[in-house]
Amino acid sequence: MKRTSTFFPKPGEIPTKWRVIDVAGQTLGRVARDIAIALQGKDKPTFTPHVITGDYVVVLNASKIHVTGRKLTQKLYYRHSGYVGNLKTFKLEDMLKSRPERVIELAVKGMLPHNSIGRHMMRRLKVYAGDSHPHQAQVATAANQ
Repeated sequence: MKRTSTFFPKPGEIPTKWRVIDVAGQTLGRVARDIAIALQGKDKPTFTPHVITGDYVVVLNASKIHVTGRKLTQKLYYRHSGYVGNLKTFKLEDMLKSRPERVIELAVKGMLPHNSIGRHMMRRLKVYAGDSHPHQAQVATAANQ
């Protein structure tokens, strides 16, 4: 009887690609889910939980993201410095005006593993408020491969 073993790719065996996602007019949660899946590599047949098999993701037009319901005024983001009485709260509406990139980063971060691999995946996420990005060379190289 032939024994088969499960294939686990090593970190150097996985080719990385660059994906460009335009989020103008799309819903925040649905886009964040797609980005998290791409960063983890769960859409690839070589997915392995303990190895980063995902791609680099470039997100464009973060300032044009769409949310449903009354989230613009009701959804709150919190930041705390660690000192007593220093809890800061921000509405989604204010965050979209001041730092729209951070809204997508926080949504995706909550969907990734909360460990060192998740932090490494977050470094592969590049979010920009406008429709231009400085990664043209990487995207062009990945498209040619």
